[in-house]
Amino acid sequence: MPQERPGGANPAVGIGAILVVVGLLLFLGQVLDIGLGNLGWPLWVIAAGAGILLVGLLVANERGVVVAGTIVTTVGLVLLYQNTTGHWESWAYAWTLVGPAASGLGLAIWGMRSGNARDIRAGTWGLLGGLAFFAILFLFFEGLIGLSGERLPIDDWVLPAAVIVIGAVVLVRGLLQRGEPAAG
Repeated sequence: MPQERPGGANPAVGIGAILVVVGLLLFLGQVLDIGLGNLGWPLWVIAAGAGILLVGLLVANERGVVVAGTIVTTVGLVLLYQNTTGHWESWAYAWTLVGPAASGLGLAIWGMRSGNARDIRAGTWGLLGGLAFFAILFLFFEGLIGLSGERLPIDDWVLPAAVIVIGAVVLVRGLLQRGEPAAG
């Protein structure tokens, strides 16, 4: 017999409710003659991610489910951009939005939900780190190499300056954390 989690309802209730809503939307789409293809397939990935995120926040009360929801939603957003623009080669640097950035965002959201300052801090740094890697790789692939076919019109000093600034932030953060007790 499924057991309720402390502080939350049975996860099956949330999953069942989401499936009922999705089924009703699919039925409504048939009645109104709106095909799934008309909406754009990446929107389904975004919807699945949002559903997972909601289950994690509202029903399962589970950090891992919240992080998974932000990752799947971010994958859908990247795919929506790529599908709309045809800029599929952007995956060379867009993965940083999915891995470190979305994971950090999910952890920060979980920290806000649970009131855990450590998760908020770690998630925020994960998000910022992912965005920093995205910026560096974007400048490298689009500014230096011209992955999309033509280099961005930026000066040659921008990429090294961005790497130096981000490195300095990481260095200062590391030096400031030396005096803090280790998390355990």
